[in-house]
Amino acid sequence: MPKTEEIKCLNPDCELDMFENHYTYDVPDDLALDDLRCPYCGETEWLELIEL
Repeated sequence: MPKTEEIKCLNPDCELDMFENHYTYDVPDDLALDDLRCPYCGETEWLELIEL
């Protein structure tokens, strides 16, 4: 089963607190959090993976 990640945006100017990223089987193995952007504010440096 492809992985799912919960990611939070820590940008103080962003209204989005967290989002889920659902991957497919075709995602490259080297995809990292640095490759993603917040879907609300578009920033990259404020993202943090939520560890459960």
